[in-house]
Amino acid sequence: MARTVTAGLDGSPESLTAAEWAAREALLRDLPLHLVHALGLHPYTPMGGVPEPSLSPGEQSRRAERMLREAEATIARHHPDLRITIDRLPEEPVPALLGAAGEADLLVLGSRGLGGVAGFLVGSVAQAVVAASQRPVVLVRGGLHPEDEHQPGAFGSGAAPFRDVVLGLNSAAPNDTVIGFAFEAASQRVARVRVVHGRGPELPYYDNGGDLDAELHDELTGEMHRALSEALGPWRHKFPGVEVAEQAVIGKAGSHLVEASRDASLVVVGRRRRRTAIGTAIGPVTHAVLHHATAPVAVVPHD
Repeated sequence: MARTVTAGLDGSPESLTAAEWAAREALLRDLPLHLVHALGLHPYTPMGGVPEPSLSPGEQSRRAERMLREAEATIARHHPDLRITIDRLPEEPVPALLGAAGEADLLVLGSRGLGGVAGFLVGSVAQAVVAASQRPVVLVRGGLHPEDEHQPGAFGSGAAPFRDVVLGLNSAAPNDTVIGFAFEAASQRVARVRVVHGRGPELPYYDNGGDLDAELHDELTGEMHRALSEALGPWRHKFPGVEVAEQAVIGKAGSHLVEASRDASLVVVGRRRRRTAIGTAIGPVTHAVLHHATAPVAVVPHD
Protein backbone atom coordinates (compact mmCIF):
# COMPACT_ATOMS: atom_id res chain seq x y z
CA MET A 1 0.00 0.00 0.00
CA ALA A 2 1.43 3.38 -1.05
CA ARG A 3 1.73 5.86 1.82
CA THR A 4 -0.01 9.21 1.27
CA VAL A 5 -1.41 12.26 2.97
CA THR A 6 -5.04 12.34 1.79
CA ALA A 7 -7.34 15.37 1.75
CA GLY A 8 -11.11 15.25 1.27
CA LEU A 9 -12.42 17.94 -1.09
CA ASP A 10 -15.90 19.27 -1.78
CA GLY A 11 -14.78 22.52 -3.45
CA SER A 12 -15.60 24.72 -0.45
CA PRO A 13 -13.02 27.29 0.71
CA GLU A 14 -12.59 25.31 3.93
CA SER A 15 -11.76 22.09 2.11
CA LEU A 16 -9.32 23.93 -0.19
CA THR A 17 -7.58 25.40 2.87
CA ALA A 18 -7.36 21.88 4.29
CA ALA A 19 -5.92 20.59 1.01
CA GLU A 20 -3.22 23.28 1.09
CA TRP A 21 -2.37 22.29 4.67
CA ALA A 22 -2.26 18.65 3.58
CA ALA A 23 0.16 19.59 0.81
CA ARG A 24 2.53 21.22 3.31
CA GLU A 25 2.20 18.20 5.60
CA ALA A 26 2.96 15.84 2.70
CA LEU A 27 6.15 17.76 1.97
CA LEU A 28 7.18 17.57 5.64
CA ARG A 29 6.64 13.81 5.56
CA ASP A 30 8.13 13.36 2.06
CA LEU A 31 4.91 11.69 0.90
CA PRO A 32 2.60 12.23 -2.07
CA LEU A 33 -0.67 14.12 -1.68
CA HIS A 34 -3.90 12.32 -2.62
CA LEU A 35 -6.99 14.49 -3.25
CA VAL A 36 -10.36 12.73 -3.08
CA HIS A 37 -14.00 13.68 -3.55
CA ALA A 38 -16.96 11.51 -2.57
CA LEU A 39 -19.50 11.55 -5.41
CA GLY A 40 -22.28 11.06 -2.87
CA LEU A 41 -21.54 14.61 -1.68
CA HIS A 42 -22.54 17.24 -4.24
CA PRO A 43 -19.69 19.66 -5.03
CA TYR A 44 -19.82 23.03 -3.31
CA THR A 45 -21.38 25.85 -5.33
CA PRO A 46 -20.35 29.52 -4.92
CA MET A 47 -23.92 30.75 -4.29
CA GLY A 48 -23.83 30.29 -0.53
CA GLY A 49 -22.31 26.85 -0.77
CA VAL A 50 -25.71 25.24 -1.38
CA PRO A 51 -25.44 21.89 -3.20
CA GLU A 52 -27.50 21.18 -6.30
CA PRO A 53 -29.35 17.88 -5.73
CA SER A 54 -30.89 18.05 -9.23
CA LEU A 55 -27.53 17.45 -10.94
CA SER A 56 -27.44 14.35 -13.09
CA PRO A 57 -24.82 11.74 -12.12
CA GLY A 58 -22.87 12.60 -15.26
CA GLU A 59 -22.84 16.34 -14.54
CA GLN A 60 -21.95 15.73 -10.91
CA SER A 61 -19.03 13.54 -11.98
CA ARG A 62 -17.82 16.18 -14.46
CA ARG A 63 -18.02 18.92 -11.84
CA ALA A 64 -16.14 16.77 -9.36
CA GLU A 65 -13.44 16.03 -11.93
CA ARG A 66 -13.11 19.73 -12.76
CA MET A 67 -12.97 20.69 -9.08
CA LEU A 68 -10.27 18.12 -8.36
CA ARG A 69 -8.22 19.14 -11.41
CA GLU A 70 -8.41 22.82 -10.47
CA ALA A 71 -7.31 22.08 -6.91
CA GLU A 72 -4.51 19.88 -8.19
CA ALA A 73 -3.28 22.64 -10.52
CA THR A 74 -3.40 25.29 -7.80
CA ILE A 75 -1.47 23.18 -5.31
CA ALA A 76 1.04 22.15 -8.00
CA ARG A 77 1.75 25.83 -8.69
CA HIS A 78 2.43 26.44 -5.00
CA HIS A 79 4.41 23.21 -4.52
CA PRO A 80 5.96 22.17 -7.84
CA ASP A 81 7.98 19.32 -6.29
CA LEU A 82 4.97 17.66 -4.67
CA ARG A 83 3.57 14.43 -6.12
CA ILE A 84 -0.24 14.76 -6.42
CA THR A 85 -2.92 12.24 -7.35
CA ILE A 86 -6.69 12.67 -7.49
CA ASP A 87 -9.64 10.29 -7.19
CA ARG A 88 -13.43 10.36 -7.32
CA LEU A 89 -15.00 7.95 -4.83
CA PRO A 90 -18.42 6.49 -5.71
CA GLU A 91 -19.63 5.93 -2.12
CA GLU A 92 -21.49 8.24 0.22
CA PRO A 93 -19.22 10.72 2.05
CA VAL A 94 -18.66 8.97 5.38
CA PRO A 95 -17.82 5.47 4.09
CA ALA A 96 -15.85 6.98 1.20
CA LEU A 97 -13.70 9.11 3.49
CA LEU A 98 -13.25 6.28 6.00
CA GLY A 99 -12.06 4.07 3.18
CA ALA A 100 -9.65 6.77 1.99
CA ALA A 101 -8.37 7.25 5.53
CA GLY A 102 -7.71 3.54 5.88
CA GLU A 103 -5.30 3.70 2.96
CA ALA A 104 -3.44 6.84 4.10
CA ASP A 105 -0.97 7.96 6.75
CA LEU A 106 -3.55 10.56 7.70
CA LEU A 107 -6.74 12.12 6.35
CA VAL A 108 -7.20 15.89 6.30
CA LEU A 109 -10.62 17.58 6.31
CA GLY A 110 -11.75 21.20 6.46
CA SER A 111 -14.04 22.81 9.02
CA ARG A 112 -15.80 26.17 9.04
CA GLY A 113 -14.92 28.86 11.57
CA LEU A 114 -17.58 29.83 14.10
CA GLY A 115 -18.29 33.26 12.64
CA GLY A 116 -16.50 35.90 14.71
CA VAL A 117 -15.41 33.35 17.29
CA ALA A 118 -12.30 31.38 16.35
CA GLY A 119 -12.85 27.66 16.25
CA PHE A 120 -14.41 24.78 14.38
CA LEU A 121 -17.95 24.12 13.32
CA VAL A 122 -17.63 20.39 12.92
CA GLY A 123 -20.19 19.03 10.47
CA SER A 124 -21.87 15.66 10.74
CA VAL A 125 -19.63 14.11 8.06
CA ALA A 126 -16.37 15.26 9.66
CA GLN A 127 -17.51 14.24 13.13
CA ALA A 128 -18.61 10.80 11.94
CA VAL A 129 -15.28 10.26 10.17
CA VAL A 130 -13.27 11.37 13.21
CA ALA A 131 -15.31 9.08 15.48
CA ALA A 132 -14.91 5.96 13.33
CA SER A 133 -11.58 6.30 11.52
CA GLN A 134 -8.87 3.75 12.27
CA ARG A 135 -6.23 6.22 11.07
CA PRO A 136 -5.37 9.75 12.26
CA VAL A 137 -7.66 12.53 11.01
CA VAL A 138 -6.68 16.21 10.97
CA LEU A 139 -9.31 18.97 10.94
CA VAL A 140 -8.19 22.32 9.55
CA ARG A 141 -10.26 25.45 10.09
CA GLY A 142 -11.20 27.69 7.20
CA GLY A 143 -9.07 30.80 6.79
CA LEU A 144 -5.86 29.24 8.10
CA HIS A 145 -2.75 30.71 6.46
CA PRO A 146 0.73 29.13 6.29
CA GLU A 147 2.18 31.90 8.45
CA ASP A 148 -0.30 31.04 11.22
CA GLU A 149 1.72 27.88 11.89
CA HIS A 150 4.92 29.82 12.53
CA GLN A 151 6.27 32.03 15.27
CA PRO A 152 5.86 35.75 14.58
CA GLY A 153 8.82 36.92 12.55
CA ALA A 154 10.34 36.74 9.11
CA PHE A 155 8.01 34.10 7.68
CA GLY A 156 8.53 35.30 4.12
CA SER A 157 12.25 34.62 4.37
CA GLY A 158 11.63 31.09 5.62
CA ALA A 159 13.42 31.88 8.87
CA ALA A 160 10.47 31.81 11.29
CA PRO A 161 10.29 28.54 13.27
CA PHE A 162 7.12 26.55 13.71
CA ARG A 163 4.90 27.11 16.72
CA ASP A 164 4.63 24.32 19.30
CA VAL A 165 3.00 20.97 18.67
CA VAL A 166 0.56 20.74 21.60
CA LEU A 167 -0.09 17.24 22.93
CA GLY A 168 -3.08 16.51 25.12
CA LEU A 169 -2.62 13.51 27.42
CA ASN A 170 -4.39 11.83 30.30
CA SER A 171 -1.61 11.45 32.87
CA ALA A 172 -3.31 8.40 34.32
CA ALA A 173 -3.24 6.55 30.97
CA PRO A 174 -0.73 8.08 28.51
CA ASN A 175 -0.74 6.32 25.16
CA ASP A 176 2.36 5.65 23.05
CA THR A 177 0.51 5.91 19.72
CA VAL A 178 -0.63 9.44 20.51
CA ILE A 179 2.72 10.47 22.01
CA GLY A 180 4.63 9.07 19.03
CA PHE A 181 2.45 10.98 16.55
CA ALA A 182 3.13 14.26 18.37
CA PHE A 183 6.90 13.71 18.63
CA GLU A 184 7.16 12.80 14.95
CA ALA A 185 5.17 15.89 13.97
CA ALA A 186 7.40 18.08 16.15
CA SER A 187 10.55 16.51 14.73
CA GLN A 188 9.38 17.14 11.17
CA ARG A 189 8.68 20.79 12.06
CA VAL A 190 11.77 21.25 14.25
CA ALA A 191 9.33 22.43 16.89
CA ARG A 192 8.78 21.96 20.62
CA VAL A 193 6.27 19.50 22.06
CA ARG A 194 4.13 21.19 24.69
CA VAL A 195 2.40 18.50 26.75
CA VAL A 196 -0.83 19.49 28.47
CA HIS A 197 -1.64 16.62 30.79
CA GLY A 198 -4.59 16.54 33.11
CA ARG A 199 -6.51 14.50 35.61
CA GLY A 200 -9.97 14.96 37.06
CA PRO A 201 -9.65 14.52 40.87
CA GLU A 202 -12.30 12.81 42.94
CA LEU A 203 -14.63 15.07 44.91
CA PRO A 204 -12.99 14.46 48.32
CA TYR A 205 -9.88 16.22 47.02
CA TYR A 206 -11.75 19.53 47.03
CA ASP A 207 -12.26 21.71 50.06
CA ASN A 208 -15.60 23.20 51.06
CA GLY A 209 -15.11 26.16 48.76
CA GLY A 210 -14.83 23.99 45.69
CA ASP A 211 -11.09 24.61 45.26
CA LEU A 212 -8.40 22.00 45.45
CA ASP A 213 -6.38 22.09 48.66
CA ALA A 214 -2.89 23.45 47.85
CA GLU A 215 -1.06 20.51 49.41
CA LEU A 216 -3.24 17.96 47.62
CA HIS A 217 -2.84 19.92 44.39
CA ASP A 218 0.94 19.70 44.67
CA GLU A 219 0.69 15.99 45.49
CA LEU A 220 -1.52 15.30 42.48
CA THR A 221 0.55 17.33 40.04
CA GLY A 222 3.70 15.66 41.35
CA GLU A 223 2.18 12.23 40.66
CA MET A 224 1.16 13.42 37.20
CA HIS A 225 4.65 14.68 36.36
CA ARG A 226 6.23 11.41 37.52
CA ALA A 227 3.81 9.34 35.44
CA LEU A 228 4.38 11.53 32.43
CA SER A 229 8.16 11.49 32.83
CA GLU A 230 8.06 7.69 32.69
CA ALA A 231 5.81 7.70 29.62
CA LEU A 232 7.87 10.30 27.76
CA GLY A 233 11.27 8.81 28.59
CA PRO A 234 11.50 6.49 25.54
CA TRP A 235 10.32 9.25 23.22
CA ARG A 236 12.84 11.77 24.54
CA HIS A 237 15.50 9.13 23.84
CA LYS A 238 14.15 8.45 20.33
CA PHE A 239 13.85 12.16 19.49
CA PRO A 240 16.72 13.82 21.39
CA GLY A 241 16.45 17.00 19.32
CA VAL A 242 12.82 17.65 20.30
CA GLU A 243 12.38 20.05 23.21
CA VAL A 244 9.59 19.18 25.63
CA ALA A 245 7.58 21.48 27.89
CA GLU A 246 4.99 20.22 30.37
CA GLN A 247 1.81 21.77 31.76
CA ALA A 248 -0.05 19.80 34.44
CA VAL A 249 -3.72 20.72 34.96
CA ILE A 250 -6.37 19.49 37.40
CA GLY A 251 -9.92 19.31 36.11
CA LYS A 252 -11.12 20.00 32.58
CA ALA A 253 -8.16 19.64 30.23
CA GLY A 254 -10.21 20.66 27.18
CA SER A 255 -10.25 24.36 28.03
CA HIS A 256 -6.49 24.35 28.64
CA LEU A 257 -5.87 22.67 25.28
CA VAL A 258 -8.10 25.20 23.54
CA GLU A 259 -6.11 28.01 25.16
CA ALA A 260 -2.81 26.35 24.16
CA SER A 261 -4.04 26.00 20.55
CA ARG A 262 -3.84 29.77 20.11
CA ASP A 263 -0.05 29.52 19.96
CA ALA A 264 0.30 26.09 18.30
CA SER A 265 1.01 24.79 14.82
CA LEU A 266 -0.86 21.56 15.60
CA VAL A 267 -2.86 20.09 18.49
CA VAL A 268 -2.69 16.32 18.96
CA VAL A 269 -5.33 14.44 20.94
CA GLY A 270 -6.28 10.79 21.21
CA ARG A 271 -9.49 8.87 20.67
CA ARG A 272 -9.97 5.43 22.16
CA ARG A 273 -11.28 2.88 19.68
CA ARG A 274 -14.54 1.92 21.34
CA ARG A 275 -18.24 1.74 20.64
CA THR A 276 -21.10 2.79 22.88
CA ALA A 277 -24.75 1.72 22.81
CA ILE A 278 -25.44 4.61 20.43
CA GLY A 279 -22.35 4.23 18.24
CA THR A 280 -18.80 5.55 18.33
CA ALA A 281 -17.64 8.24 20.74
CA ILE A 282 -14.81 10.78 20.70
CA GLY A 283 -14.72 11.74 24.40
CA PRO A 284 -15.41 15.13 26.03
CA VAL A 285 -11.86 16.53 25.84
CA THR A 286 -11.42 15.70 22.15
CA HIS A 287 -14.94 16.99 21.48
CA ALA A 288 -14.13 20.33 23.14
CA VAL A 289 -10.86 20.69 21.24
CA LEU A 290 -12.47 19.87 17.88
CA HIS A 291 -15.11 22.54 18.34
CA HIS A 292 -13.04 25.35 19.79
CA ALA A 293 -9.33 25.00 18.95
CA THR A 294 -7.87 27.59 16.57
CA ALA A 295 -4.98 25.44 15.27
CA PRO A 296 -5.33 22.27 13.16
CA VAL A 297 -6.32 19.30 15.33
CA ALA A 298 -5.02 15.77 14.80
CA VAL A 299 -7.22 13.05 16.33
CA VAL A 300 -5.20 9.85 16.75
CA PRO A 301 -7.17 6.62 17.38
CA HIS A 302 -5.67 4.12 19.80
CA ASP A 303 -6.59 0.93 21.67
